[in-house]
Amino acid sequence: MRESGMLVKPTLLQLVVEGLLLFLVAIVPVISHAQMKPTKPAGAEPKPEPAVSAILAAFDKYEVVGMPEAHGMKDMDDFIFLLIRNPAFPNKVNDIEVECGNSMYQGVLDRYIAGEDVPFGEVQKVWRNTTQDMCGTSGFFEQFFPLVRAMNQKLPAGKRLRVLAGDPPIDWDQVKSIEDYLKFLADRDVTTASVMEKEVLSKHRKALMLFGTFHLFHGVRNAVSTYEKDYPNVTFIVEEAWFFSANSASSPENPFIGWQPYSLAKIKDTWIANVGLDSFAPPPVFIDRNCNATSEFPKFLQKPMGELVDAVLYLGPGDLRLKEQLPADIALDIDYMTELQRREGLSGYFGGRTQTREESNRKIVKSASNPLVAVPKPPDLKRDAKNCLDRKNSNPAY
Repeated sequence: MRESGMLVKPTLLQLVVEGLLLFLVAIVPVISHAQMKPTKPAGAEPKPEPAVSAILAAFDKYEVVGMPEAHGMKDMDDFIFLLIRNPAFPNKVNDIEVECGNSMYQGVLDRYIAGEDVPFGEVQKVWRNTTQDMCGTSGFFEQFFPLVRAMNQKLPAGKRLRVLAGDPPIDWDQVKSIEDYLKFLADRDVTTASVMEKEVLSKHRKALMLFGTFHLFHGVRNAVSTYEKDYPNVTFIVEEAWFFSANSASSPENPFIGWQPYSLAKIKDTWIANVGLDSFAPPPVFIDRNCNATSEFPKFLQKPMGELVDAVLYLGPGDLRLKEQLPADIALDIDYMTELQRREGLSGYFGGRTQTREESNRKIVKSASNPLVAVPKPPDLKRDAKNCLDRKNSNPAY
């Protein structure tokens, strides 16, 4: 947050709780489910446009366009590559700030993206050593950074792109406990906002932000809302519609029936602006100490979509979306996979990873049998509550 023109960090506990929520939301297709709201609110119908040209046009009015990246969604990977390889992109954009970039290595990243002779193993630390394990196992980022470097080699000096690392400067060699890790987790949105202010907005440059959408929403405590206190009305936020289209394919209210893949629609004054966030992402399931189970977003996220984002992106039918597979070069990197196991154990999420290397390898191979992103089903809160009570009764310390 900001007071008297200076960035002020919320309490560690507040940000850790919100950081855990964002983590849960990022993986909800695996651990949580939700239902669509049946009632269609008032408002005009959205008007889809070709997504690439619409996003490029947004830079004529806005300094920043924020949109989701990767997070295991191959269709989103493919769209981002299509966008940044468009010949008009370097004429509209100066910088790309990424969630999957450790700001401690910004100097290394700058030299690599500029085309200098930097060993690939050295620059891999940029995305492999962030606070988020999903960054280091993402085939998207393994290709994204080399692609931007190659693009720059074909561009004149004044048009070359800069990639900005938006994650805190965590040094994993010095992280020995969960307390060490949580200090950096709490700094994530503050770091992202600080980088954006210092490197983009104060210099009157234009940037594409590639982050999980929960870091981008208007009007909640996150990266974009932090810098919007001093730089209002300069950011255009795009939300993807995969969950919406997957769960309402047979509904007459589904606005995406008949849309072409890779379409974008502004939602101001449309009925989509008046639906809740649970139409676009399944709420996490929360179980309190008394084993009461609920499935809803916290109050600060219970807002109409029109207050949170500016446009929706449709990449195709949600139930036909492809998930990103773990690349073989990462899976076979024994040293790195061992280090990831150490980090997950330190993070404390769900008690850390307990599977053996063999179990992990079998899981990777098995995932190839179903390349589609799983569409969540409604939660069974009674079952979740009963399971909690059973664990509590069998283990009084639980």
